[in-house]
Amino acid sequence: MIDKLQHAATSTRLGIPIIYGIDAVHGNNNVYGATIFPHNIGLGATRDPLLARRIGAATALEARGTGIPYVFAPCIAVCRDPRWGRCYESYSEDTQLVRSMTEIITGLQGQAPTTNTPFVESGSRVAACAKHFVGDGGTVNGVDESNTVINYKKLVEIHMVPYVDAIAKGVSTVMISYSSWNGHKMHNNHYLITQILKSRLGFKGFTISDWEGIDRVTCPWHRNYTYSVLSSVNAGIDMVMVPFQYASFINTLTSLVTDGSISMERVDDAVRRILRVKFTLGLFEQPFSNRSLTSSVGQSDHRELAREAVRKSLVLLKNGQTGNAELLPLSKNVPRILVAGSHANDIGNQCGGWTISWQGAAGNTTPGTTILQAISNTVATTTQVDFQEAPDANYAKGKNFSYAIVVVGETPYTEYEGDSTTLTIPSEGIQTIQNVCSSVQCLVILISGRPVIIEPYLPVMDALVAAWLPGTEGQGIADVIFGDQDFVGKLPRTWMRTVAQLPLNVGDPAYDPLFPYGFGLSMNISTTALKNYVVKKQVVVFFESSA
Repeated sequence: MIDKLQHAATSTRLGIPIIYGIDAVHGNNNVYGATIFPHNIGLGATRDPLLARRIGAATALEARGTGIPYVFAPCIAVCRDPRWGRCYESYSEDTQLVRSMTEIITGLQGQAPTTNTPFVESGSRVAACAKHFVGDGGTVNGVDESNTVINYKKLVEIHMVPYVDAIAKGVSTVMISYSSWNGHKMHNNHYLITQILKSRLGFKGFTISDWEGIDRVTCPWHRNYTYSVLSSVNAGIDMVMVPFQYASFINTLTSLVTDGSISMERVDDAVRRILRVKFTLGLFEQPFSNRSLTSSVGQSDHRELAREAVRKSLVLLKNGQTGNAELLPLSKNVPRILVAGSHANDIGNQCGGWTISWQGAAGNTTPGTTILQAISNTVATTTQVDFQEAPDANYAKGKNFSYAIVVVGETPYTEYEGDSTTLTIPSEGIQTIQNVCSSVQCLVILISGRPVIIEPYLPVMDALVAAWLPGTEGQGIADVIFGDQDFVGKLPRTWMRTVAQLPLNVGDPAYDPLFPYGFGLSMNISTTALKNYVVKKQVVVFFESSA
């Protein structure tokens, strides 16, 4: 498909190749059979920038393997409220952690020889896109595409600083946010796009709108399209993402340039920036797909890398009831175990949104290893594994299960479809926890894109693991819960007790979370490690680095 588009472009009078981009936000996630890595919140839990770099390089190779030279990644939003439907696309609530994870850009593009200049190392790398500029993770009540109310100093300190790192690493493009800053839509904010991003920060790549982003300058959308085009282009947007009404856009833009409303200097700036990235990508020398890279899609070493990322992303939140022995690591050599829950044997639920389709979907959406398969692969051949997606209250009674593993969580979503005012997991998931854990020792593995409300159900659980949205390689979960590897993940987000506490971020006054930012047990230390976490003067203090 891309080669056909490229043939059409290079057959025109000037022969300028197109640049084709895709949302490869956790691997080349639109492509069946590609390696799907954990979403960014899981990578934030790893605290491992070098792992992010390796994932970037693998994603680039799998994108190039389908002919794609440009990816709309990474999202470097600083999510300050988990009610936001895109919170899992953020590495953390903490700006410094997000800054460190911009190292994924080096993996996607290669190591830039100079700072602040767009750079793509070779034909196995891609142009990256830092998004969404700026403040998209700070909207009021976490409402997607809404208003971030904050002064300029805090906007810079919390939300803008990661862009400084991205630009220093030679990021090729920056995508503008749907959101507003103090009531001013980012898509026509000349001050932040042109004066700050381009002039003060010295960004030399091109800016790109989000999908139909300029249409949303007005309310309702597309109400005054001439104004939308005029104000957005003059604000400094260089490339406009127009999925449907392209003829209207071309005609409107041409008319505005012809009558002088948009200057030729502004057009030249946009063209110069876009051509700079195209030249950097080598599109003029090699506009077509390199089909020798196609075998890289879903290749085994990438899946092993994803499995490693899953292992490192897991956060152990509870291990044992008060006064009782720890449950984890689980024994592989027991007669019979129960695996239950809607997410235990479902790749689609495991991967979340932005997987094969925009919203993602439950079911067998793409090849991978489910958590149930991983458990079966790991326990002894003599161990009987019973699976029940939704067992009733009597199912686990009297069957002599040594323990149960309950895997439940959020169903796939993205963007505004994922906004939540309650942050509850589906009721059938809660019912499964109660039905199983009331009858047998149980480990609950929570699949979610953010912290959700679990405090009322925590007492019945013997152990709890936050597995985020792990992607296709569920074997990484079995590697840890059975003790072949230890838990190393730490919470990249504060885990609230109730929604009424939100927004709640580390360092806030009256900081009283269920689990603080940075929390995470290991199996080398007992759950008395809880005592090593205290909240003192609203600052989380760690007495032992191992905790």
